[in-house]
Amino acid sequence: MAETVVTRFAPSPTGYLHIGGARTALFNWLWARHTGGKMLLRIEDTDRERSTDAAIDAILDGLRWLGLEGEGEPLFQFVRASRHAEVAHELLARGAAYKCFATQAELEEMRETAMKEGRPPRYDGRWRDRDPAEAPAGAPYVLRLKTPQTGETVVDDLVQGRVTFRNDVLDDFILLRSDGTPTYMLAVVVDDHDMGVTHVIRGDDHLTNAARQTHIYRSMDWTVPAWAHIPLIHGADGAKLSKRHGALGVDAYRALGYLPEALKNYLARLGWSHGDDEFFSMAQAVEWFDVADVNKGAARFDFAKLENLNGQWMRAMDDDALFAAFLDFLPHTDEGRALAEKLDDRLRAQLRAAVPGLKERAKTLVELLDGCRFVHAARPLPMEEKAQALLDAAGLGVLAALAPRLASLDAWSAETTEAVVRAYAEEAGLKLGKAAQPLRAALTGRTTSPGIFDVLAVIGRDETLARLADRIGG
Repeated sequence: MAETVVTRFAPSPTGYLHIGGARTALFNWLWARHTGGKMLLRIEDTDRERSTDAAIDAILDGLRWLGLEGEGEPLFQFVRASRHAEVAHELLARGAAYKCFATQAELEEMRETAMKEGRPPRYDGRWRDRDPAEAPAGAPYVLRLKTPQTGETVVDDLVQGRVTFRNDVLDDFILLRSDGTPTYMLAVVVDDHDMGVTHVIRGDDHLTNAARQTHIYRSMDWTVPAWAHIPLIHGADGAKLSKRHGALGVDAYRALGYLPEALKNYLARLGWSHGDDEFFSMAQAVEWFDVADVNKGAARFDFAKLENLNGQWMRAMDDDALFAAFLDFLPHTDEGRALAEKLDDRLRAQLRAAVPGLKERAKTLVELLDGCRFVHAARPLPMEEKAQALLDAAGLGVLAALAPRLASLDAWSAETTEAVVRAYAEEAGLKLGKAAQPLRAALTGRTTSPGIFDVLAVIGRDETLARLADRIGG
């Protein structure tokens, strides 16, 4: 019987959940779902100086928003330090590790000599075969892994293919520091083994680590997991994605008005594809995804493509679902919070009614928020310069003629108000736009908006007549 696939996402809580980390989590999640397995979450909080509760909360919140939490409770690496040390001492007992008493001065000398000789700095193995009894009594020591010094270590990677490392360049790395704390290299292997991880899917900056970690697995007679090292994300200029490209945390993309479904759709396409499909659901991605299909080369992050894809998602979404996402988004911007504070049942209903017209023009929830200002703006409405220009003598004449006709309507709807405006335009010998544009300017303060008759229906009779009166007087 085939083993159950177990993947893991293991962020370090030294900052927010960045976009590359979110894609790594997504690929782990997709492969687990595709194979009927599970994805686990591990918080690698062994760097006590840089790990913060705020970062842990931000990572967990970002994963929740994306729907990529993993199964079960997250495992925290720091609390397992005694287990990591236990394995290090077992390696020592097996003869696969040794005590190294090299001083800081000796290590500095090794580094300087290597650099003078044009070699990469590495530990020279001076305590590898020495008797610990030769060290001064009570001298501090580290535990190092005794790695092979000849031959090669092969990493058969599902993404990168077969990658070979010369063992003479993989030094005897540290497992336990002199204060007894485990290193990252050891902790990762012990945790992955104990969690039953079968597939390690992570950034290709860890590829050399895979070679080193393989030796810990073999020294403990543990099964080496399948490796899949995915390329990093680059900016449009081909350089590694960084803050100067606008690479932000997942929380920032949320505040910029992107939908989690759209962001996952876009991230899935960064380095993986299914034919020419650009717009797809996570159910489709789960069905199609194979980690072996991830590209070897770096993908380029394109904000314009993300924005266009987000717009597609907004237009394709059910209006109620989009409105729910919009309400969830409001607390993440200053303007959104201000709107949320004045939401009552009437305003909520008006905003919901505006969604179908607004979503056709918006690519992000920020644009949706901007577009709905006409619904809740305080009178008199602030006017854009181009809108003000439409309210010249002719424009105000149109408003003065329309106001009493609209006021006399028995039933108020997009259909009844449209009939009034069309009838007036025909009588006055005007094209419909010549009547509709001054009306739009007076009711929204802008030259663009959802359909003007949808605007009339959304803001209602009383607000419409009050806004017209603000412009024409009376």
